[in-house]
Parts: sequence; C-alpha cells; structure tokens
Amino acid sequence: MPVRNSAAAAGFGTAHWPVEIRLEKAERRLEIDFDDGSRFVYPAEFLRVESPSAEVQGHGPGQKQLVAGRREVGILDLEPVGNYAVRIRFDDLHDTGIFSWAYLYEIGRDRERLWKNYLAALEAAGKSREPGT
Repeated sequence: MPVRNSAAAAGFGTAHWPVEIRLEKAERRLEIDFDDGSRFVYPAEFLRVESPSAEVQGHGPGQKQLVAGRREVGILDLEPVGNYAVRIRFDDLHDTGIFSWAYLYEIGRDRERLWKNYLAALEAAGKSREPGT
C-alpha cells in the first residue's frame, strides 16, 4: 500500500507518515510504525468506537455517539484512500470512516486517555462493551 506522498496529502494535516502497516486479523488489531519512530497498536474495538465517520463523530462538535457492544469486533480489510488515509472495513459491516494518517497518529498517541474516557462514558450510560448491549 503506498503511504507517502506529501503533495497528495497537502491540506490533510499529515505530519507523520506510516512506514509499515500490519493488520493482525486473528489478534483483532492494526499496528502502524510511523516515520518518527512511533509505533502504535490499535485494537479493532478501539478503532471502531473512535471511527472518524459521521455515524460515530456526528456532524459537528459535541455530537459524538457512544458505540457500545463492540468488544468482539474484528477488521475484515483495509482499503487505501489516496496516499493520505485508509478505510477500515469492520466485521460489523461499518466501513464509512476514513482514517487519515494524521488521525491515526493522534488517536495512537492519545489512546490511553481516549480509552479511559470511552469506558467512563459507557459506565455513565449504563452500557457495556459486550455484544448485544
């Protein structure tokens, strides 16, 4: 998958480029090594609940939707989007989020905080990570 072309990514805020992307389907995770030496491991569930899609993020500030019941979600495949992003197709058939390199870097860097906030939001809403909830 081609991953570096600064001209193609102009305007997408891409400061760090992936140098290697590994989809570990059996482990339900995506691993990305970036050009600055950062390496992030993204569980499929984390990517699904942080999807940049309008379905999850809403159409404006403060509209983010809480996605529950995705503990067992997997990743079916990845599709390059230009040279600046990847579309992730999850096994719950969600596939509308386009994950830019900048977004993946940001959520990888902030994963611990984002996950903690997600778990707190689930608890506050009386929801669960378990499927069917």
